[in-house]
Amino acid sequence: MPANSVRGIEKADALKHPPIRLTKPDRKAAAQEKAKAFAARPDVSTQSANALAPASAAGLERSCGRFSDGLRVAIDDGGVERLEARFHGNGFSPHRHDTYALGLTLHGVQTFRYRGALRFSRPGNVIVLHPDELHDGAAGDEAGLIYRMIYLPPEMIAATHATRGALPFVADPVVRDAGLRQALADILADLDGEPGDLEMDDVLMRVAAGLVRQAGLGQARASATAEAAVRRARDYLESHALEAVRSETLEAVTGLDRYELARQFRRLTGTSPHRFLIMRRLDRAKRLIASGTRLADAALDAGFADQAHFTRHFRGAFGMPPGRWLAMQKAAM
Repeated sequence: MPANSVRGIEKADALKHPPIRLTKPDRKAAAQEKAKAFAARPDVSTQSANALAPASAAGLERSCGRFSDGLRVAIDDGGVERLEARFHGNGFSPHRHDTYALGLTLHGVQTFRYRGALRFSRPGNVIVLHPDELHDGAAGDEAGLIYRMIYLPPEMIAATHATRGALPFVADPVVRDAGLRQALADILADLDGEPGDLEMDDVLMRVAAGLVRQAGLGQARASATAEAAVRRARDYLESHALEAVRSETLEAVTGLDRYELARQFRRLTGTSPHRFLIMRRLDRAKRLIASGTRLADAALDAGFADQAHFTRHFRGAFGMPPGRWLAMQKAAM
C-alpha cells in the first residue's frame, strides 16, 4: 500500500468483498429502481467519448459493450495512485481513504453511499470524495460500471496555495465542472505512462482551483511579479525544449513555487509550462519530418521518448497522426 495514496485506513479489496448488506430488503429494491430511473433520464453527458476531453483524452470515455470485472492500478514514483475500476453489481464495501479521491464516471451509473445519502453519477460527472469520508461503490444497473480515479494526498492540494485557509470541502460529491473534469481527464487518460513534473504541477493547480471553486472559497491573489516570472519561464522553455525540464529548475529560474508558476503561466499565456514545452518540441518535429527525416528519428531528435509518445502528442495538437499530416503536405505540392 503506497504511503501517499491510501494510507493507514483500510482500503477495501475490490471485487473480493461480499455484497453490501442492507438492513431492509425494500431499501435495496428502491435503490435499484432509483438507479434505473436515473440511468433512463436523457442527458448530453452520456454521449460519445470525445465529449469528455477532445484533445488529451479522446478515448477515455468510450463505447463499452460487454466487459469483465477488473482493476488497473498505476502508482507513480511519488506514491500517487490512479485507478480504473470495471465491475458489475457491488464492487467496494464501505471504506475510506486519507486522500482526496477524485474521478470520472466513464460508463454506466455509478452509485455509492456518502455522508448519509445514496449518490448517483453518470458519464460526464466528476466525483469528489473528501479525505476520511466513508463510502462504498456499486454499479447502478445491469450495464455495469467503469470509472477512473486519482488519489491525491491533501498536502499536495494544500501545497498549491489555491486557498489560504482550510482544505476545500465539496459538500456534493457529484459535480458538473468543465475545468475540473478536463484536468482529471488529462491526468487519467494514460494510465500506462507516468506524468512528468510539469504536467503534474499543472494538473494539481487546476484540480485545486476546481475544488476551491466548488467549495465556494475565495481564490488566492495573483503575484505582483507574475509577468516577469512567466517571461523568464517561457524563454527558458524555448531554449531548453529538447531537455527534460524539472519543476525545481523553473522554480530557480522564476523565483515562484511550481504551483504559483503553473497558475500564472496559464493565466498569462493560456496554456501550461508542460504544454508550452510539448508544443515547442512538436514545432521542431514538424520541421524535421517536412524536410525528410523519418518519423522515429524526428521523434527522438525533438525530445520525445519514442514514436508512440510523439504520435500521441501530435494527434492531440493537430487532429491527425504525423504520417497522415506528412502525406497531406506532399499531396498538396
